[in-house]
Amino acid sequence: MRNYVQRGDTLDIVAAAAVASGDVVIKGAIVGVSNVDAEIGDTFALDVVGVFTLPKVAALAIGQGDVVYWDSANGVVTKTAGGNTKLGVATEAVPNPSASVAVRLNGAF
Repeated sequence: MRNYVQRGDTLDIVAAAAVASGDVVIKGAIVGVSNVDAEIGDTFALDVVGVFTLPKVAALAIGQGDVVYWDSANGVVTKTAGGNTKLGVATEAVPNPSASVAVRLNGAF
């Protein structure tokens, strides 16, 4: 197939801000988790598919299969859609309180 570019699970992205490995990065409609540290202007690998342990609102119970969102202002996973970016689904149930949750990134919205 001559028009195949790549699988698309990991994308090369140009950093608009400094990022650390494991950070959630949002670039337009692309949402993923950084593989490496990068400075502004660096091209880096961003995973857009997979399951990642991410920080969450501590006082929030999340059920397995719940749709979750990224609260950029606070740098945490939440279940609140308003003003937040859709991230994926929780792959585990976590109680209130807890510091993190495993999230399967959706890959495309």
